[in-house]
Amino acid sequence: MFEPVRTRRTFEEAAEQIAHKVRTGELRVGDKLPGERALAAQMEISRPTLRAGIRSLSAVGILQSRQGAGTFVVQSEGPPQLDSSPLRLMASLHGFTSAEMFEARQSLEMAIAGLAAERATGDQMASMAEEVTGMFASLDEPEQFLVHDMRFHQTVAAASGNRILTALMNMVATILFDARRKTVKHATDLKESAEMHRKIYRAIREHSPEAARLTMRDHLMLAQRAQEAEGIDYSDAADVAGNGDGSPWPACSCKRLTSSSSTSRPITWTWRRSNGWKTSSGSRMPAC
Repeated sequence: MFEPVRTRRTFEEAAEQIAHKVRTGELRVGDKLPGERALAAQMEISRPTLRAGIRSLSAVGILQSRQGAGTFVVQSEGPPQLDSSPLRLMASLHGFTSAEMFEARQSLEMAIAGLAAERATGDQMASMAEEVTGMFASLDEPEQFLVHDMRFHQTVAAASGNRILTALMNMVATILFDARRKTVKHATDLKESAEMHRKIYRAIREHSPEAARLTMRDHLMLAQRAQEAEGIDYSDAADVAGNGDGSPWPACSCKRLTSSSSTSRPITWTWRRSNGWKTSSGSRMPAC
């Protein structure tokens, strides 16, 4: 049996209860959780709160919800899928630049490419080759090209054999992918990009870590320049950031950032409108 949830951030305690039962062996790989209604009743929480807790465990590869079958404890062979919402929110609030996003991506993917050159299996290299072929075949279909592009990088990441680096790369890449798909139809560098991906693949196939790292660096530098020319605004990708409990921000919402008991220091507020995040100061919450 599960216990009633009492703490303020109920979805976190719900997730921790489930995770604790997995750690102690009370729940094992393949076990099915009680139905949503029954489990929410045992924990004395709402079903949306329970769903938020389950989503947080699904994101790190502990649970898997199967349509029409229920939610099961799983042992994922792939990397955990980190929720990119906190990074999206930080990008919006702090105004992360495209240069910072690419620098983070470059640091991760150069390391990943070097490891992939050392560890890639034959099947993984075959998958990379298929995605490169797909890129050349979709030069006139930018959206489809972008899908092959993303899959190529995910395959390289998987070939690195490091699930932490892969999870971090996927978190950053998801934001970049969401931003670029809005502008990729204006791309003029697709053939050059496909050629660079082929060079990365060849360096990995030849098991040359240094060549793989340098080729990945050159590719990302070219991609940065090309995407800046497309007018990508990575702050736009933060519009889908969550509010911390697994649900999206409402279309217009306010959140208090800082406050002080001193009357000489006003409260700072931030809120989101359809055209982006705004800030103001004052003693009263601004009208959205």
